[in-house]
Amino acid sequence: MFYQQSTLPNGLDVITEKISGVRSLTLGLWFRVGSRDETADQLGISHFMEHMMFKGTHTRSALDISMAFDSMGAELNAFTSKEYTCYYARFLDEHIEDAVEILADMLLNSVFAPEAIATEREVVIEEIARYEDEPYDHVGDIFTEALFPTHQLGRPIIGTRDIVASFSQANCSGHLAQHYHAGNAVLAASGNIDHEHLVALAKTFLSKMPSGSANERGEVNEANRELLTFEQKDTEQAHLLYGMPGIPLGSDDRFACRLMETALGGPMSSRLFQEVREKRGLAYAVYAATHPYMNASQFFIYVGTRPSNLAEVIQLLRAEISLLIEKGLSEDELRRAQEYTVGHLVLSEESTRSHMLRLGSHAVQDLEILSLDEGIERYRAVTLEDTMRVTEQVLAAPPTVAVISPLSETELQLALA
Repeated sequence: MFYQQSTLPNGLDVITEKISGVRSLTLGLWFRVGSRDETADQLGISHFMEHMMFKGTHTRSALDISMAFDSMGAELNAFTSKEYTCYYARFLDEHIEDAVEILADMLLNSVFAPEAIATEREVVIEEIARYEDEPYDHVGDIFTEALFPTHQLGRPIIGTRDIVASFSQANCSGHLAQHYHAGNAVLAASGNIDHEHLVALAKTFLSKMPSGSANERGEVNEANRELLTFEQKDTEQAHLLYGMPGIPLGSDDRFACRLMETALGGPMSSRLFQEVREKRGLAYAVYAATHPYMNASQFFIYVGTRPSNLAEVIQLLRAEISLLIEKGLSEDELRRAQEYTVGHLVLSEESTRSHMLRLGSHAVQDLEILSLDEGIERYRAVTLEDTMRVTEQVLAAPPTVAVISPLSETELQLALA
């Protein structure tokens, strides 16, 4: 096995991958909590907590934390998704003890000072405003909400202004107590790492993390998703997402789906890039992608185009999807998609950070952890029949369409007619 895994007495999983020839390592502490786990009056609390963990502990100020990692020449950061939160650092191998100790202090001993919360609420509200000013990003939120109208997967990770403005020290402490425990966490590291040394450090600095069990991930049944959602805004482009439910996280069909979407809307040789951009000049950005979750997924095509071109673009998308469902990929398209995907997979593995992200994200979501060679083998084993099966499963469903543009609802209905 290319990685090692141990479980501490309190239930914390420690997983490492040693990479030869490097002097650095990347360490990540993952928690199986994201916007999917929030109630209606908590929207954005997981992301807000990500901010607050950097704001000081009983023995360190926010500046102390920053200076400590700067003194190591390290990178310190965090991110929140719909299903997990990760705090990570990348540093020279000689600083591992200090890095583990400070990360543990942040995660176990943050004080959530009211004055820091008040400041950070304003920071996040500014982040929301910036995000909403970027229709390229914001159209994804309205698409996801239409696809999951009643499930928490449909809510924005960042939350809303009103709810973020209400967060208090009690909210932060409650979220910590509910989700930040050992049974809901994974400590992952890649690089010049000795597994037993990290296990010993984890026992020293993280043994006080309370035990618990992992957050459950139930079934997602959204039979009544919306088919059209839009925001009318004075933009130069119409930002379009056209999609439907995709292949869930961990499905054996994910490899075939990745190759199908690559051939449809991936590199410059893909069908949509050629038809929409190269032949007709209707867009600068056009691509297909999947955002998979546990027991759910979304497949979508993004296009940014002038509002006057929207109807033509939608007709082209429908035509290409119909053709793909009817005739499938060619042998040459499948081969190109396989080699493109394998090439990018190999290139993405050339940093300790990417290795840690793969280890941690898979472990915290109960997914099989494949080696690079095993991943390549899975992609190269995909057949035309496999891609035809996932094409019919995904693309034959009625689409959900999300648009941010200057167009009115009547004008959008005409473009979709």
